[in-house]
Amino acid sequence: MKADLHIHSTVSDGSESIETIVEMAREKGLSAIAITDHDTVSHFDRLPEFPDLRVLPGVELSAWDYGLDVRVHILAYRLAWPEAVEAFALPTLLARHANSLRQIQVLQDHGYEIDLDRVPRADGKYIYKQHIMQYLMDTGVTEELFGDFYYRTFKNGGICHFDIRYPDACEAVEAVKRAGGLAVLAHPGQQQNFELIPKLVSHGLDGLELHHHSNSELDEQLIRQYAKKYRLFLTGGSDFHGRYEAGSPAVGEYLAEESGILAVMGE
Repeated sequence: MKADLHIHSTVSDGSESIETIVEMAREKGLSAIAITDHDTVSHFDRLPEFPDLRVLPGVELSAWDYGLDVRVHILAYRLAWPEAVEAFALPTLLARHANSLRQIQVLQDHGYEIDLDRVPRADGKYIYKQHIMQYLMDTGVTEELFGDFYYRTFKNGGICHFDIRYPDACEAVEAVKRAGGLAVLAHPGQQQNFELIPKLVSHGLDGLELHHHSNSELDEQLIRQYAKKYRLFLTGGSDFHGRYEAGSPAVGEYLAEESGILAVMGE
C-alpha cells in the first residue's frame, strides 16, 4: 500500500481544498491519505469515501518542550473521542488567530492598508500568517509569498516576528491518548527534538514520522534506532501545504512505512 499520512488543507494552513487533495492522491495511485490539519478536528466530518482511496482523519498538534526549548508537533490518528483533542487544541487556534490580528495591526500601523474582510481564513475562521501574505500578494504589496518581504517582516526580527505560547508537548501526547488515539512525533529532524523522545514515550507516544522532507539520512537512522528501542511504529508523509509553504512537496512524494500504515489504518 502507498499512504501519505501527513497532509494539510484549507481547513488549516494548506492552500488546497480536501477535494483537490483527493484528486491529487488518486492521480498518484495512493491507497490512503490522512488529512492532518493543525489543531482542529473540524474536517473529520467532511472526508469523502471512495472504494479505491482511504481518506483518514488526523490532527497535527502544535506544542513546545520548555525544558529543551524546542518546538514539537504531534500527529494524532484514530481518535475515538475527537472532542477531547478539540478541547485541547482550541486555545492554540484562538491564540494563533489573535496573534495574526496583532500582526495585521502592526502592518497597518506601518502604513499597509489591509481590509480584514478580504484576508483568507482557515476553515473560514482563523487567520495564519500565510493568509496575510496571500492578501499582500493579491493586493500587489509583494510579488511572492516567501520572498524578501516575508523574511524581512515575519522572520529575522522583523516587525511581525512574534509568536504565541504553545502547550506542553507531553500534555499534547496525553490529550491524544485521552481521546483514544495514536500519537506520533512529527518530523523530528526538522526541530531536532530527538532528545525528547524517551519522555514522550513515557507519556504514551506510539510512533515516529520517518519519511519527511526535513529528515536527513542521519535523522532517519536515529529515528529507526529510537523506534526499535521503544517499539514505535514508523509513519511518513509529504506534509503538503501547497503554495502556503516554500518548497512544499507534492501529495504522495513521501510515504509511510508499512508499520505506520497498519497502525493508522487499524489493520
